[in-house]
Amino acid sequence: MPPDEPAAPRVPRMDPVHARAWRALVTVGQQLPARLDAQLTDDAGIINIEYAILGALAAAPDSTLRMGALAEGSLSSTPRTSKAVTRLQKRGLVERTSCAGDGRAINVHLTREGLRTYLRATPPHIELARDTILGDLSDEELTTLAGLLERVADRLDDR
Repeated sequence: MPPDEPAAPRVPRMDPVHARAWRALVTVGQQLPARLDAQLTDDAGIINIEYAILGALAAAPDSTLRMGALAEGSLSSTPRTSKAVTRLQKRGLVERTSCAGDGRAINVHLTREGLRTYLRATPPHIELARDTILGDLSDEELTTLAGLLERVADRLDDR
């Protein structure tokens, strides 16, 4: 290297324990959404964000939520949730209605067909969770896993 060229920046490294944990977390983070979408598409014709929306609505009073609350409940952005709601609405699984107390707000309501789709998707969805992640772990390991992932999720939550 000529004397007038600056030295290359030092690339930070992780120790082996951190690197192993990071690789495992990234691998799961990349593989799990695809597996969830494939299972839900095969069993109910929906993808994971749509399942989350249907589930949030199924749990809501009168099966209705404002769009912003629905986005929060499905752990997604409002624009992404709105696009998914549009797809679900075209299939008759939800309907949009104006909010009585706020003309700017939009409510999303779960239809009977939407509830049927959600209920049809849930048993194989639970089976996938058990088969891929939960089934081989003890209750103690699951408690530890939940606690660790909740701490990570809290750090990622930007709300």
